[in-house]
Amino acid sequence: MIKNGNHTTEDERDGAGCSKSAGSECSSEKRKRFIRVWCDGCYDMVHYGHSNQLRQAKAMGDCLIVGVHTDAEISKHKGPPVFTQEERYKMVRAIKWVDDIVEGAPYVTTLETLDKYNCDFCVHGDDITLTVDGKDTYEEVKQADRYRECKRTQGVSTTDLVGRMLLMTKAHHSNLDNPDYREHADNFGKGPKGNSPWTGVSQFLQTSQKIIQFASGKEPQPGDTIIYVAGAFDLFHIGHVDFLEMVYKRAERPYVIVGLHFDQQVNRYKGKNYPIMNIHERTLSVLACRYVSEVVIGAPYTVDKDLLDHFKVDLVFHGKTEVFPDKDGSDPYTEPKKRGIFWTIDSGNNLTTDDIVQRIIENRLHYEVRNQKKEAKEMAVIEAMRRREQAQQSQCPDRSSH
Repeated sequence: MIKNGNHTTEDERDGAGCSKSAGSECSSEKRKRFIRVWCDGCYDMVHYGHSNQLRQAKAMGDCLIVGVHTDAEISKHKGPPVFTQEERYKMVRAIKWVDDIVEGAPYVTTLETLDKYNCDFCVHGDDITLTVDGKDTYEEVKQADRYRECKRTQGVSTTDLVGRMLLMTKAHHSNLDNPDYREHADNFGKGPKGNSPWTGVSQFLQTSQKIIQFASGKEPQPGDTIIYVAGAFDLFHIGHVDFLEMVYKRAERPYVIVGLHFDQQVNRYKGKNYPIMNIHERTLSVLACRYVSEVVIGAPYTVDKDLLDHFKVDLVFHGKTEVFPDKDGSDPYTEPKKRGIFWTIDSGNNLTTDDIVQRIIENRLHYEVRNQKKEAKEMAVIEAMRRREQAQQSQCPDRSSH
């Protein structure tokens, strides 16, 4: 088992093969017995919001099992996903708080599913997930008191990311007041009768606490091989995961440092509307990966002597993607090449951020319709809840008359 970018030792593993939570606060009840937690979902276009949900869920127990739905199930209830089920399975496995996954988990969470995988309860965000006919997918486990809630991560959603990809402007990741972006986002985040609190766009605000929650906090140890890789790692996807996994496996005791370039630097060599995610969002996305030990936020484009010496880098890797020259036309990997520590590695996965954007653009109208339907179902639920609350209030006697 790999944990926080390092192999979990036998002492850190429980009898069920799950890694123990490190540094999390445990209740007296949790200390008495081993708690298995269940999460499930589509996990399509996995982003740091998904990772944060799984981080919170893992903190509620000792072992986190994640069920991932098939393409057929998602298509039935929401519409075809952006990523295939095999891609989604691998993405979820790469999140460092996940102990095991269940492929092809049912869309509706039942007590039978929890019992089958020996889970005490399931955890979901404070939004709502509905079936094709508008029913709460967690209704059964809620009634049985085997449901827990975690806070939804503000500032990111699959809907929002799709909107960013379809809007070709360099300012989308820094200016939510841009009227063009707001208008386009509204097409994705608003139904015909209002605005759902669970779908739409809000601004992400990075904090030091959030970085601490995502970071492993582990320093390199004597005998570790310090590996450095750099790039944009935008819309962190399965292509990145395959590359980092292969890099990780190049050493017996790897300590992988990822250098993330600032937004302006990424836009210089990628152009168009890149990066889709800003530096703060990309930081959390990469930190959530189990193959990563540390992230350099705003790394210099050229991997120079100072950087290599500061981190005591043993190996530098780059994938098969094109290496763009620095502003002065120089090769950014001149120094590691001179030292004989630079290697090009082929992960066997040719998926790029451009490919993902193309998937979205080619299915633009489909995704707009899908999200509008999702919004409409959510608004119907909100209206039903409001009417139920009004009915209950009208049935209560007027206390002021007593």
